[in-house]
Amino acid sequence: MNNDGFDMEDLDDEKTIAFIRERLPQDLKKKYSEDEFYFFLDTIYDYYEKSGILDNDSEYVDIDINEIANFIAKEAKKCDIGDFDPEELYFIVEGELAYNGIIDED
Repeated sequence: MNNDGFDMEDLDDEKTIAFIRERLPQDLKKKYSEDEFYFFLDTIYDYYEKSGILDNDSEYVDIDINEIANFIAKEAKKCDIGDFDPEELYFIVEGELAYNGIIDED
C-alpha cells in the first residue's frame, strides 16, 4: 500500500471493472454490483492459479471462457454470493481477458 492507503491492485481492479462494464451487453451493464465484480475478478484469478494456466511457459495458452464462467457461477453459489448465469458471466470473463490483452478486442 502506498502512503495514502490506496492499493495499486485496487486501482487496476477498478480499471478492469470499468473496461468490462463498458463492453457488456446493455442489459448487463448495471446488473452486477461493484462487490460482485470484485468477486468475479478474484474468482477468475483463483481459476488461473488453480488451473495451472499461469505456469504455462508456452506462448499459446488454451483458455476455455465457458469453463471459467462455469467456475465463477459454481464458486459464487458455494460462497452464497448469488446464483449467476454462466452465459452472462462469459462476457465478464471475455472482458477481463481483453483488458489484459489475452484475447483480441472486437
